[in-house]
Amino acid sequence: MADRRRPQLTAPLTALSTLTRRPRPAGLAPEPVTRLELPGRAPKLIDNAVYSAGRRVDTPESPEESRTWLRLTDGFTENRLAWLGLYRPEPHQVGELAELFDLPELAVEDAIHAHQRPKFERYGDTLFVVLKAARYLDAREEVEFGELHLFLGRDFVITIRHAESPDLARVRRRLESDPELLAKGSESVLYAILDAVVDGYLPVLAGLDKDIDEIELEVFRGDPKVSRRIYELSQEVLDVQRATAPLAGICAAITAGFEKYAVDEDLRAALRDVADHVTGINERVDAFRSQLRDILTVNATLVAQRQNEEMKTLSETSIAQGEEVKKISAWAAILFAPSLVGGVYGMNFQHMPELTWVFGYPFALTLMFGISLALYVIFKRRDWI
Repeated sequence: MADRRRPQLTAPLTALSTLTRRPRPAGLAPEPVTRLELPGRAPKLIDNAVYSAGRRVDTPESPEESRTWLRLTDGFTENRLAWLGLYRPEPHQVGELAELFDLPELAVEDAIHAHQRPKFERYGDTLFVVLKAARYLDAREEVEFGELHLFLGRDFVITIRHAESPDLARVRRRLESDPELLAKGSESVLYAILDAVVDGYLPVLAGLDKDIDEIELEVFRGDPKVSRRIYELSQEVLDVQRATAPLAGICAAITAGFEKYAVDEDLRAALRDVADHVTGINERVDAFRSQLRDILTVNATLVAQRQNEEMKTLSETSIAQGEEVKKISAWAAILFAPSLVGGVYGMNFQHMPELTWVFGYPFALTLMFGISLALYVIFKRRDWI
């Protein structure tokens, strides 16, 4: 568990905080909170609630009002909790929250820039948690990740989403339906969100498992495009592993602080259950990577075998063609010998040897036959014919 104290700076939050300190013109009310009501809009503050004894007692219109509720002392005997949910806020909005809730500067910078790896850090009494939620897009065989940042104090929770997932509205409804659990404080919100993020990986793993089964069938069918699909799916599994592997460390860091921070026993059991699920997910992801490596090896072996079979067929064809060429060449040589002798004796010269010889013609035929027979015997012994 990292414990980094907030550094003492001469200018708090640099340029971010200056945006929050600009005075409003006199007589103007605070700007209304943008709510998630119309499709296609990109609101900043999704929900803002104050809870007492686990029950919602107010829905303030601004973070300032939420902070005021937490400072009230009259009319409440139970601990209060403010939960602010933001979606892709502007930097100045995060800076405003940092001023109101005394958030650590380093964590605020991470929340603004996003693109962080999952992690768990403690800055004094404030926890900063980064999680990666995921959902599987089956049509594209891709895993879509959504980054979530959480700031948790003794009496407040701030959640900042940079993507559509996870659906924190469901998490909030679940906690509001169980006031006894929500009354346990900000740790209960951390548990519920962590549990939702971890459970969100189960459909992702099911989608990856289904695609791996399909790839195995394609490999043995000899689909030429399967190698690319194996590679792309391997990258998706690697991305999932980068998102889930740090969850084990996050759970271990939370568990290590159970005694020191007097975490409720029910929450301890719930967080241990989440840790078990994380272990199971990481084991399945490791198994997927090993399985894809094996599939890639098998595919390479089958491709090599098919190539060897093709080369063997080509070699056999080439050898057969060579045999035919040898036969043709042998018979051409045999037929060439009589043609040569006949061509010599067919020349019309007046003074030609054996021209008047009585045995000249039989001798020429015998010579042709003898040469042809000798060539036939030679080629036959060499299996050319």
